[in-house]
Amino acid sequence: MFAGLINQVKSSASHLILKYVARASVAVPFIVAAGFALAAITVMLVQRFGHVMAYWLVAGGLTFIGVIASIVISVKEHGEKAAEQQAAKSDTGEVVSDATAQALVQAPMALLGGLMTMPGGATGALRAARLLGRNWSLVLLLVLIGALFWPTEDSTTDDNGVERKPNGSDPLPSALRR
Repeated sequence: MFAGLINQVKSSASHLILKYVARASVAVPFIVAAGFALAAITVMLVQRFGHVMAYWLVAGGLTFIGVIASIVISVKEHGEKAAEQQAAKSDTGEVVSDATAQALVQAPMALLGGLMTMPGGATGALRAARLLGRNWSLVLLLVLIGALFWPTEDSTTDDNGVERKPNGSDPLPSALRR
C-alpha cells in the first residue's frame, strides 16, 4: 500500500543528496582558489601596510563580505517563505519533505555503520578520524556551511497549535493567550 510512497521518498532523498554533492564538488575548486587569492591579498597588504594593519584590513573585508552575504541570504529566504505561503501545500508534499529531512538526519549514522562493518572498516574510520582531527578548522567550516542547508521548523504555529500571522497582525502574543 505504501510501497509507491516509500519509493518516491527514497528517490527524492537520493536526488536531493546527489544534487548537493554535485553543487559541493563544483564549489570546491572555487573555495581553494579563493583561499589562495586571500593569501595573496594578505601578503600584498603586509608588504604595503605591515602585519597588524594588513590583518585588520583582511578581517574587516571578510566581515563586510559576510554581512553582505547574510543580507542577501535573508532576503532570498524571505522571498522563498512568501512564495511557500502563497502556494498550496498538499499532504503528500509535507510527508515527502519530512521523510527527506529524516533520511538526511539518519544518513551519517547509516554510513558510519556501513563503514564499521566492512573488512578493514575500523582502521579506515581511525584514519578518517585522524584526517578530520588534523583539519578540524576545515571540518568546522563544512559543518557551518551544512547548517545553512539544514531544514528549519515552520514557526507559524505556537505551542497550542494556534496559527500565528507572520506579519505581526496578531493582537495577542502566545504568552498572553489563555
